[in-house]
Amino acid sequence: MTDVLRGHVDWLNGASVSWRANLSGLTLNDQNLQNARLTKAILTGSTFLDANMAGADLGEAQLTGADLERAQLTNADLTGAELTRARFNFCWMSGAIMSEARVHETTFRKAHLAQARFLDASIREASLWGADLTEAAFHQSHIFESDFSESTLDRAIFIGARLQNVRFYGVTGEGVNFTNAKLESCNFSSAEMTHANFSRTTVQSGNFYKAILSHGDFRNSRMRGVDFSRANLERARFGDADLFSTDLRGADLTGARELTGDQLGKALTDRDTILPSGKNGPFLRYSGDERCRR
Repeated sequence: MTDVLRGHVDWLNGASVSWRANLSGLTLNDQNLQNARLTKAILTGSTFLDANMAGADLGEAQLTGADLERAQLTNADLTGAELTRARFNFCWMSGAIMSEARVHETTFRKAHLAQARFLDASIREASLWGADLTEAAFHQSHIFESDFSESTLDRAIFIGARLQNVRFYGVTGEGVNFTNAKLESCNFSSAEMTHANFSRTTVQSGNFYKAILSHGDFRNSRMRGVDFSRANLERARFGDADLFSTDLRGADLTGARELTGDQLGKALTDRDTILPSGKNGPFLRYSGDERCRR
């Protein structure tokens, strides 16, 4: 392995006698590849179970179908890597960089991804079920048909991201940031996301049934037709939010701020809705119940 790595580094440096590392299909379980320079290496279908690849440079590497279950990838750099159908289940990937990577049909079940970076990544049909995504960053990423259910999202960032048919069922996380994101047909039912930031976010056909979103920021958002039924929206902010045909039946809006009668009048409320004033709905125009009582 030492010779392969040395030859690959020479190849990267343009040496005349050198070779590109091609470890396709090899079983390299428990290997110590800490800080290895494997930029642009071909690792298609390789197996790295329990391998130590902490700090490794895997930028633009070919990892299609690779299995890295339980591998140590803390602070590894996978910028621009091909990760289609790769398996990172139970991996330790805190601080890993996967910006501009192709993450299609890839699994990160129960992976430790705190402070990982997926900037401008293409994520499609991926599973991050139960992953620790504390302070992970997904700025400007395109995320489609993927599953984040039961994951931890404390202070995770999705600024400017585009998400479609993404499942966030039962996630937990304080201070998740979706500012300027576009969400289409995403399911946040039973999520617990206090102090979440959805300002200037466009949500189409979103499902927040029974979600806990207290102290959330929905200012200047477009939430037309979104399902907030039985959601907890206590002390949330709604300044200039578009709530046309939004379902607030059974929702708790106690102390919600910056709501107007026009906004609530265009939403759906019922007798189980708790209005900002603390009274039960349905909301009646000119009742003043859009104002919270301090």
